[in-house]
Amino acid sequence: MEHPTHNDHGPDPHVSHKVSNTRGSHDRHAGHSVARFRDKFWLSFALTIPVVFWSTDVQHWLGYTAPSFPSSEFIPPILGTVVFVYGGVVFIRGAWHELADHKPGMMTLISLAIIVAFGTSLAATFGLFEIDVWWELASLITIMVLGHWLEMRAISQARGALNTLAALLPDTAERVKGSTTESVPLSELRVGDVVLVRPGARVPADGTVVEGAAHVDESMITGESKTVSKRPGATVIAGTVVSGGSLRVRITAVGDQTALSGIMRLVATAQASGSRTQALADRAAAILFYVAVVAGAITFIYWWFSGDKEHALIRTVTVLIIACPHALGLAIPLVIAISTSLGAQNGLLVKDRLALEGARNLDIVIFDKTGTLTRGSPGASQVAAAPGTTEDDLIARAAAVESNSEHPLAKAIVAEAKRRGVTQLSATNFEALPGRGAKALVAGTSIETGGPRLLTESKAMVPPEVERLTATWASEGKTALYVVAQGRLLGAFAVEDEIRPESSQAVTELHRLGIRVAMITGDSKTVADSVARRIGIDEVAAEVLPADKAAAVKRFQTGGKRVAMVGDGVNDAPALATADVGIAIGAGTDVAIESAGIVLVRSDPRDVVAAIELSRATYRKMVQNLVWATAYNLVAIPVAGGLLVHWGLDLHMSVGAVAMSLSTIIVVANAQLLRRVRLQRAILIDRT
Repeated sequence: MEHPTHNDHGPDPHVSHKVSNTRGSHDRHAGHSVARFRDKFWLSFALTIPVVFWSTDVQHWLGYTAPSFPSSEFIPPILGTVVFVYGGVVFIRGAWHELADHKPGMMTLISLAIIVAFGTSLAATFGLFEIDVWWELASLITIMVLGHWLEMRAISQARGALNTLAALLPDTAERVKGSTTESVPLSELRVGDVVLVRPGARVPADGTVVEGAAHVDESMITGESKTVSKRPGATVIAGTVVSGGSLRVRITAVGDQTALSGIMRLVATAQASGSRTQALADRAAAILFYVAVVAGAITFIYWWFSGDKEHALIRTVTVLIIACPHALGLAIPLVIAISTSLGAQNGLLVKDRLALEGARNLDIVIFDKTGTLTRGSPGASQVAAAPGTTEDDLIARAAAVESNSEHPLAKAIVAEAKRRGVTQLSATNFEALPGRGAKALVAGTSIETGGPRLLTESKAMVPPEVERLTATWASEGKTALYVVAQGRLLGAFAVEDEIRPESSQAVTELHRLGIRVAMITGDSKTVADSVARRIGIDEVAAEVLPADKAAAVKRFQTGGKRVAMVGDGVNDAPALATADVGIAIGAGTDVAIESAGIVLVRSDPRDVVAAIELSRATYRKMVQNLVWATAYNLVAIPVAGGLLVHWGLDLHMSVGAVAMSLSTIIVVANAQLLRRVRLQRAILIDRT
């Protein structure tokens, strides 16, 4: 059976085809919208009122007499039958599907109960039996429909992440055609088209900025509240909001190929994916069906042969109703849906439920260094100016030379000059020096930049203070880049793959959770040890080739340790697949990394902490719901069977339905509390 996304207006057209295969134990409601069950409840409720009001038993208990007129005695059976057919048919259909699949469960139990109650009441109406329970049958079905309506509404809200994501896309786009623009539906956009995105509008598809400058709110995609500045050459993601300017964007991906569609697929897949705890709940619910049937049979036989034939059927039906594995069947799927939505809202995309469940038991988290703990590109981390030269003058001259070079180290110097806002100088007669560096004329002076070989060949003297710093840099695995002006050393730069400022916080928080942190890198042991020492990493595997990363992960797994591998999903695919939990980081526009169970939208290692926090909170809710649903049935079934009758406690059929519905509502409410979990990353952001 297929389960559409439930909302008051039917499934969202953007997402219905993506989630149509979503399955779960709550798919017993397939084909019905929240609105349909809402209407079914209110009409059943309206019909139940006169059934109860004209019931002989209720009149006797409350001491009133209902108005009498010709055929008024047929009000309960006629309206009770209408409620049975209108409100009860959905349960009978569900039971038919369960039996066809050879998996009897909640629907089968409910159907057994209402069919027995209906048959008993019908027989009593025709004088074939003494028991008349029309009012209990009608109220029972009404309460069951109410419980299912509340359940479906909760599931619909939990799955709202898909509808929320789909709502990010505008209905039309302004396609640039020559000197004018035309409004076209999204379906008409093609790769290569240029669209105009005005202030306050949403980007219609993934693309690259070709003209304009603006700030873009990417919070619904990345979870990051701070806007991102976009200029020509920058990439933009479908669904993000442009502010403070307009952009002309060349489309690079449309439809299912966009990052937003990829995220939606991951959310839908995760909500439908299996779970060890879900499998346990499903087995428990299946067992509970047989327990309820046996308990119902024992109840009927005991009270029938005890001489209380009038209550034998009522108590049997009550046992079947109160034992419905409604709460048990809902305990896990609802938590899964909510946790997946919560993760997506915080930039955590769960591809595999088992990966999220496993994250709570991790012993070691292994980070790939380059691009994960570091930015993956060199940056100037320190500057040492020789006596007689200021840092700004050193940076300005070096940047003037390097501005003509495409070398990564040159780009690091230019970026540092921009960051500091130093005066921009122009350079002429640029010349690359193979194996040494580069040189150019800056303000009439020949300036050379390069590594130790350049320093040796230029025979420039190195002041003691600069020599001490460069020696320290070398011990830390940093690259020294020297600047020489006509044989005189102006100073040096320490260039390294810059450590992300978030990395140290991530390691600290993982230690707080009782998890050791390791690092795998292809860099030298000197560089690796330096990075590990600065951010507090416990273990290091250095000089590891990409092909050997999986073997390194296996070494960390010795002794039964549960290991997570965090990488960029490119060279780390084998290692991600080998680890107990594979986490791909920095997938802002590539959300379909097959080797990882969890995908982090941002390039922020602190999100690993958030994933573990979410895993632990989700598991707690699952266990709480399972314990409640199981304990409820252990107590409720004997009471419904009449175990406490001799002490004056005897449950009516409708009371059993209320108890079962309350059990479900408690499970739903407890699952909803998961929304209050504040993922650790948010706390970390507040501290910074």
